[in-house]
Amino acid sequence: MSNIHGKLFTFTSFGESHGKGIGGIVDGCPSGIEVDEEFIQNELNRRRPGQSAISTPRKEGDKVEFLSGIFEGKTTGTPIAFVIWNENQHSSDYDHLKEVYRPSHADFTYQQKYGIRDHRGGGRSSARETASRVVAGAIAKLALKKLGVEITAFTSQVGHIAMSQTFETADLALIESNVVRCPQPEVAEQMIEYIKELKKDGDSIGGIISCIIKGVPVGWGEPIFDKLQSRLAQSMLSINATHGFDYGRGFEGVSLKGSEMNDSFVKDGDKVSTKTNNSGGIQGGISNGQDIYFRVLFKPVATISKRQDTLDIHQNEVELEAKGRHDPCVLPRAVPIVEAMAALTLIDLYLTKN
Repeated sequence: MSNIHGKLFTFTSFGESHGKGIGGIVDGCPSGIEVDEEFIQNELNRRRPGQSAISTPRKEGDKVEFLSGIFEGKTTGTPIAFVIWNENQHSSDYDHLKEVYRPSHADFTYQQKYGIRDHRGGGRSSARETASRVVAGAIAKLALKKLGVEITAFTSQVGHIAMSQTFETADLALIESNVVRCPQPEVAEQMIEYIKELKKDGDSIGGIISCIIKGVPVGWGEPIFDKLQSRLAQSMLSINATHGFDYGRGFEGVSLKGSEMNDSFVKDGDKVSTKTNNSGGIQGGISNGQDIYFRVLFKPVATISKRQDTLDIHQNEVELEAKGRHDPCVLPRAVPIVEAMAALTLIDLYLTKN
């Protein structure tokens, strides 16, 4: 069951980094949703490797092929199956890793749990799997669009370089104007140069992706174990290299007093609103009609070309110098993944409510 996301709108993911392909099955999608295949492909293109000098040079066409569940451009209400064929594997790059545990990778834990592992690019544990999530998330986005819900994510921090603007003051139309996907141009340039330096040095860096969701009405999310923020957190922390999640004022709220953190209720025409939105659009685990915003922390990419000490499967001490094609910073390509997982979470909670 760990390969299935959702309860009513479900997404089942399959495939490995160096297998024949990856893909998924979306079940529970309402019928009659117009399937914009150009939009879905563009979402995949945003995640695709080889986009710029600060991403992996691996070239993948990442063309999605739908196998079922769509007729005359609309969803039929039956399972939507799709596949993305792998085209550019260099499996020999990983031959030297067959008996080596890479630092901070899933090699050791997979070997101990299953007694077998695919050493070629990490197999199932590879971030290549997230391409399938982007396709499923794009379908969820199309369903949410009919409900007036809009999801936008962007890179807000790389290492020590952080935006001074917030999602409220930044021009989010500029997100796609640069390869790092940061809407503050002068900060984006600093991020790009920093990533280039680390890539040249064979190292990597992490950072933060921020996400803003507009148009969610009051009432999405369930009490106790299916709170909106807990479902979002679970979805975000299932993405490779994620190490943290907060929403609203988040960890910043520990330095505020209750009188500063509380969101007072006010009248907005004939509706109830809040004077501030420190809660991030969620109260009691349920959406309150305000903008939902959260942040996801990504650690530095674990695969680096610097020499590292580690162990092999026989517990011998060895020195590892990784080969292959890897991202020095995962954030630019992770932006559409964060959006996709948010969309899958929200459409499922919407169907639960209704």
